[in-house]
Amino acid sequence: MTSRSGPNRDQILAALATVSAPNGKTLPDAGLVQGLVIRDGNVGFALEIDPAQAAAMEDVRAAAAEAVRAVPGVLSVTAVLTAHNEAPSAPAPKPEAAPQAPAHAQGGKTGPLDIPGVGAIVAVASGKGGVGKSTLAVNLALGLHALGLKVGLLDADVYGPSIPRMLGLNRKPDASESKKLIPLEAYGIRAMSIGLIVEEDTPMIWRGPMVQSAISQMLVDVEWAPIDVLIVDMPPGTGDAQLTLAQRVPMTGAVIVSTPQEIALIDARKAVAMFEKTRVPILGVVENMAWLEMPDGSRNHIFGEGGARKTAEKLNVPFLGEVPLITAIREGGDEGRPVSGVEPDGASASVFKQIAAGLMASLKNTGQKPAPRIVVTD
Repeated sequence: MTSRSGPNRDQILAALATVSAPNGKTLPDAGLVQGLVIRDGNVGFALEIDPAQAAAMEDVRAAAAEAVRAVPGVLSVTAVLTAHNEAPSAPAPKPEAAPQAPAHAQGGKTGPLDIPGVGAIVAVASGKGGVGKSTLAVNLALGLHALGLKVGLLDADVYGPSIPRMLGLNRKPDASESKKLIPLEAYGIRAMSIGLIVEEDTPMIWRGPMVQSAISQMLVDVEWAPIDVLIVDMPPGTGDAQLTLAQRVPMTGAVIVSTPQEIALIDARKAVAMFEKTRVPILGVVENMAWLEMPDGSRNHIFGEGGARKTAEKLNVPFLGEVPLITAIREGGDEGRPVSGVEPDGASASVFKQIAAGLMASLKNTGQKPAPRIVVTD
């Protein structure tokens, strides 16, 4: 899809034809350019390579991105490397060793990304989907904002981005003079998601390396600064993308979300173990869908009672609180009107504000405050 006033496909391919592949052919002639998308001046494409060439091809990727940026009308460029076949399986790590992150498309490096101007980076994670992780991430970010922090929210769930819908964001991000994306603002927080760049109903049929590269670009090629806390809504599970994020992003810590029943807690414990092996502190556990309040005021513990609290105690990590089943919370997410943004002083929002205060206390206890001017009282 091409905007009428922006660059067209032929212009982009002509720019890419100025860059040579290692075999001497231009990138288009070598058949490496895949998934070219042009929308409102924002250009995205992948270079499909042999995984063994990831490190060597990073300079080519960077040159291709620069060539496209020079095309009149281009506002931003997302250029990633993706593999056309599977890399050989790596030997299993020794039991006592932390798992190694796969080499990232950006130079094959496994070191931390440089994200200047950002204080604490907090992952909101779950071992499985369907436990309300994104709802918690949105309202936790808004709760931190209500407590006086400058907050950013990154939707790292590339395959199922829901943050734009939950925040009521439906326009494309602009680009700065340095051609970095400017995060959109909603209810006082800054947000970025792949869902702001592609259409809501468009499936993300991407391989692992492309997902990792896209997430990294949403971190380093976005003008987040200055913010005190960046909340990262992690993909569900404990797979390759999650492991890469845990090792490559300089995480201050993680918040684990689970419902009370054992089947969800099994996966939550796996998420805790993943972060511990990658040396990311667990800042706390949140129990979502804890109970349904009945008309007579009693509580119906549909999914069991207190499972997440007991798990936190067993694992010796902070328990940040319980979120009940409240219709307004669900409706607010569906309608792009989150309760913590629409009614920050309301009863439902107070639940998330208390969780946010507990998170700030956990950050204080780890010695990693979100910002020097934030004071947490015991």
